[in-house]
Amino acid sequence: MADATTPAQNADTPKGLALAVTAYVLWGFLPLYMKAVAHVGAIEIVAHRIIWSVPVAGLLLIALGRTRDLKAALKDPKMLGMACLTAALISVNWAIYVWAIASGNALDAALGYYINPLFSIALGALLLREPLNKTQLVAVGLAAAGVLVLVLEAGSLPWAALGLMLSWGFYAFFKRSLPIGPNQGFLLEVLILLIPALAYVTWLGAQGTGHFGFAVEDTMMLAGAGVVTAVPLLVYANGAKLVRLSTMGILQYIAPTMIFITAIAVFGEQVDRGRMIAFPLIWAALVVYSIPMIRQMRAQA
Repeated sequence: MADATTPAQNADTPKGLALAVTAYVLWGFLPLYMKAVAHVGAIEIVAHRIIWSVPVAGLLLIALGRTRDLKAALKDPKMLGMACLTAALISVNWAIYVWAIASGNALDAALGYYINPLFSIALGALLLREPLNKTQLVAVGLAAAGVLVLVLEAGSLPWAALGLMLSWGFYAFFKRSLPIGPNQGFLLEVLILLIPALAYVTWLGAQGTGHFGFAVEDTMMLAGAGVVTAVPLLVYANGAKLVRLSTMGILQYIAPTMIFITAIAVFGEQVDRGRMIAFPLIWAALVVYSIPMIRQMRAQA
């Protein structure tokens, strides 16, 4: 998933809105795909997400004629080092997400992505010394209260939600330091991860414990993991350039809301007392957080 970290636009374009909504809806349906391959280990699924994302992202970059920036990045040690960091963070995010869906913790995945924009605000305040206004302070406080309720009720931290929040929050933070386009950046990340992913899949095959190449359905689903990974990211990256930052800030709630509904209605996960208190607190935080953006959108309209 993604958050609104692209430069602000002066106006929303129909094409940009269509692309942005499409990306978030695709992310909203992703748990259904991941649940279908839940019998495959999370690391193996992530490895195939990486491997099969390379041709999808590579063909798009070739079609757009934007391979020059990628070649320059591969020769720049500083940029390559930052890309290694973002690649590691996105792989951790994918692994936690796949595990959460497979293990019956899709509600925690939704929680992590609901909290993410508020964590990004807190991260900006702590690392970039960006001042928080009163509205943002209230929003972050409500979200923190929601997490605290979950901890007190369950007696432990919601590790999946916090892992998704931290990995994606820092990924988005460091991604801003990559001075190349989002399409080139994504391909660079999966290229960096390609060698360890191929090595892991090859090792599984040699051990006879891999799933690729044995059952036709598993093989097709694992190969398709690259498409369901790369396409939403690339659609999002191109749509985000054509809409306002505030609009992306509102649209980003589509995916976790769909994940939340899917977890309950399709996967049959239970909303215990802690979640019955925590989720409304976090939803209230998001409403408070969104009010300035909605006002801005109305004023610009």
